Amino acid sequence: MPKITIDGKECEFKQGQTVIEVARENGISIPHFCWHPELSVSGNCRICLVEIEKMPKLAISCATLATDGMVVHTKSENVVKARNSVMEMILINHPLDCPICDEAGECKLQDYAYKYSVGESRFTEEKNHKRKRVQLGPHIIFDGERCISCSRCIRFSAEIAKSPQLTFVQRGDRVTIETAPGQSFDNPYTLNTVDICPVGALTNADFRFKARVWDMSKTNSICQGCSRGCNIEIWTRNNEILRLTPRKNKEVNSSWMCDFGRLNTFKFVNENRVEKVNISGKATEWDEGLSEVIKTLKSVSADRIGFIVSPYATLEDNFMLSRLVATNFAASKLYLINHLQPELEDEILIKADRTPNYNGVKIIFKNKLKELNSSRNLFDKLIEDNIKVLVVADENIDFSKWEKVKNLSAIIALSTNNNDTTKSANISIGISTYAEKFGTIVNFQKRVQKIKPAIRTKYNERTLNDEGLGRLEKFGTQWDRWGGYDKLRDVLPAWLIYQKLLNLLDEKYKFTMADDVFEEMKKYYPEFKNIDYDIIGDLGYQL
Repeated sequence: MPKITIDGKECEFKQGQTVIEVARENGISIPHFCWHPELSVSGNCRICLVEIEKMPKLAISCATLATDGMVVHTKSENVVKARNSVMEMILINHPLDCPICDEAGECKLQDYAYKYSVGESRFTEEKNHKRKRVQLGPHIIFDGERCISCSRCIRFSAEIAKSPQLTFVQRGDRVTIETAPGQSFDNPYTLNTVDICPVGALTNADFRFKARVWDMSKTNSICQGCSRGCNIEIWTRNNEILRLTPRKNKEVNSSWMCDFGRLNTFKFVNENRVEKVNISGKATEWDEGLSEVIKTLKSVSADRIGFIVSPYATLEDNFMLSRLVATNFAASKLYLINHLQPELEDEILIKADRTPNYNGVKIIFKNKLKELNSSRNLFDKLIEDNIKVLVVADENIDFSKWEKVKNLSAIIALSTNNNDTTKSANISIGISTYAEKFGTIVNFQKRVQKIKPAIRTKYNERTLNDEGLGRLEKFGTQWDRWGGYDKLRDVLPAWLIYQKLLNLLDEKYKFTMADDVFEEMKKYYPEFKNIDYDIIGDLGYQL
């Protein structure tokens, strides 16, 4: 392969790679604002200047192709002087408002000002003022004074989101970003521009002023918004989720996620939760409540029991439910409601299936499911099958709309939140959300991916005491930085609830964590026999 020498280090490269790309692959840092590995090259910030031997002047590394035998210097006296000049120029009009800027702690300009600037400016004139707090779209606030005209947001909108809604207007130090007259910046991927903005010019209206980055913990997880399963980071403070951001996985979501997934798949974790076991609206302790569940299930013959399985639940949850059914209620009926919205699907990330684990459910239950397209189909099926006791796993169904469904003698709801199902349920059981447990899901590509707890619960607290910190940290939790321990919710992962029910029925299981369940599951499903939590890792495993 051809080779290039950067700061004395010999590096192999592929034809067509630029100097900055080769440096990045070899762990050599070259500062940059406008360059992004997944966007076209614009070459307008000039901070990535390098010195290349036999070239008459400095070159921008983002637009200079590597050639065999090239010798590059990124820290020479000429390069350092040029970077200082570029930083000085950028900071002429940039406001000194880091203490109140949402980007502080994540700002490239802030970092580079410390690392590459001389720390003072020769310009003492009044800074140029531009529009501030501009509502570019429903989710984006723009501060024109902070913008350094890197054009990342413009290129992302045109090249990735396929919606060229932003553009530069004016020239020189008057240049700023606008939408077309009368238009809003409202494509389904606008909040990615906040992630890639190297300064605090674009901010997330939902997260704005809520927390500093150094005050939060982040946990790797998977978005629950659709069957894509975008890789994400969950950011928490005081045991509450404040924001979601995309995590790079080129096989699944590249570096992006949609606005719906970012804004609508975490707030339910923070509020309106079901805890413990509630019988006729009265909270009871776990043992007493689950004994009542068994009593209710045994009040009718198994062929009069229906289970609505959940494509929102993990493989582990569904596996333990399958064991409960197979060993004690084999004659019961199993239903699966699909959540397809074809009108929402696009060619970028968003999938028509609005659930994260539809493929996983199909693997666990195989051909035993009666798949339905709507709750109306479900009600008709319940009547046709003469179901008397219905167990609803993590679905929101309004039973009050259908008079004949009142023929049911009992509804048992396993639910994360108070919803239409719990309103009609005789027994409601509080279960952990995806942000409070370990587990695995299978996306539309049949890629097994892992979720991790970002929020601590009383169950997680007990597991921490029983299992020790080491085993939990092995899977990437950040217990040490969490607060809010005075408001831990009393909920359990669904797989553990099914295990407790099985044990009340004399089927003895002793799993303590979800990876134990996964190991047991491998005995029944050859699809998973060669993998474990370590192999799945943070980027998933393709079946």
